[in-house]
Amino acid sequence: MKNLSAKLFVALTLTAAASASFAAETAASFDPKKCTIEYPKASLMNEEQGTTSASFLVNADGTVAESKIDKSSGFKNLDRALVKGLTSCKFKPGTKDGAPAQTWTKVDYAFKLD
Repeated sequence: MKNLSAKLFVALTLTAAASASFAAETAASFDPKKCTIEYPKASLMNEEQGTTSASFLVNADGTVAESKIDKSSGFKNLDRALVKGLTSCKFKPGTKDGAPAQTWTKVDYAFKLD
């Protein structure tokens, strides 16, 4: 098998869930350099690539309360790797009316092979 090197490209789209009852809301964010998302070994061997879009409900303390896949990469291992990696990541909490609050944020993550 040829030698594969994995290169991860992060395309982050951070958006807050729109809510009529909260006028000023900002989405949670994270530093991709501080969060580890491992390319699954099986996906490397099968040369799987794709972009996963997921939403994360981030608590006011920066921990992830809930996650959901909005659009699959087409490969369950890649989708699971994104959720696993970001669920263990510490986010900068979003805010509502200037105070840290639980907010939804959207992340698009591209798994690509070189």
